[in-house]
Amino acid sequence: MTRAQQTISIALLLSSLYLAAFLEIVPFPEKVQNEIVPVIPFWALVSFGSYLLFKLGWGVFTFNDVPEAHKELVGQIAEARKELRAKGVDVGED
Repeated sequence: MTRAQQTISIALLLSSLYLAAFLEIVPFPEKVQNEIVPVIPFWALVSFGSYLLFKLGWGVFTFNDVPEAHKELVGQIAEARKELRAKGVDVGED
């Protein structure tokens, strides 16, 4: 099973479970049904966004811990500056 198929399968499973709860096919106490179940999609979206923001921040924070990637990026920047200077663009100091 490919990663895409696995992701789609999990999304369909979670959607089915939520739909069963939302349509009251699966019985929950009245308070849970009226106050918690309707906000689960919003909570999931906020949680997923927070997770992605954390992963992005952690990647930026630990970027210098990857010497090969840092060296490659610095080389690409130097190459881009060289090409731009050859075309007459002022790119500032190194």
